[in-house]
Amino acid sequence: MVTTEENLGRFSELEQSEDIDLTPRDSNILHAIQEEGLTVFAFDGLKRLLGVHQEMLSRVLDRLEDEGLLEKVSDGYRLTNRGSQQVARPLSSTQPRIPIVQSLLPHDIDVQRIIAGLKGRWFGSLRWLGYSQTDEGMVLKWIMVEDSIQIDAKFSENYLSIDAKVGEEKDVSQAVKASHQLMGHISQLYGGPRRGRNLLTPVAFFPDMSFA
Repeated sequence: MVTTEENLGRFSELEQSEDIDLTPRDSNILHAIQEEGLTVFAFDGLKRLLGVHQEMLSRVLDRLEDEGLLEKVSDGYRLTNRGSQQVARPLSSTQPRIPIVQSLLPHDIDVQRIIAGLKGRWFGSLRWLGYSQTDEGMVLKWIMVEDSIQIDAKFSENYLSIDAKVGEEKDVSQAVKASHQLMGHISQLYGGPRRGRNLLTPVAFFPDMSFA
């Protein structure tokens, strides 16, 4: 293609069309998604995380989706590659995590089945936020109702860790209770077919027999 002044003008228009004019609110929401490393997130969970009005958040997400920075998926929203390039991933979170539970999982359970049973679910005061998928494993995230407390459950092969991010002047014991509640639901998911075959043993009863 021969480069002419007319073509250069067209290239300039294309470059300008690629520029995205993000408002501070747009940028803050993108930064929050990046800071949590969210692969997929739920609208309600993000609203609780940010503490913003749902109508305002809906408008921002619609605008980011129109700009090609977000896309809707079956279980919520996720950043596109273009969206990931708009903000730099922070080196570390400003709010430290408190380790609550660190445990090995039974070797004979299906970890993926447990993860599937937890994704998108609410447990007591825990509301689903989303999940992060990394080379180290899967991190499932929840937000507590009316509390600045976040609970993260990380599954790495057959190892589970549950951490909490607790806001200032919040009661850490509430995070501990919620983490143990989540652990209880995880334990209930152990009873799948794969584990059942290893644990259940047939028992016969003989009511008419007597033993001296």
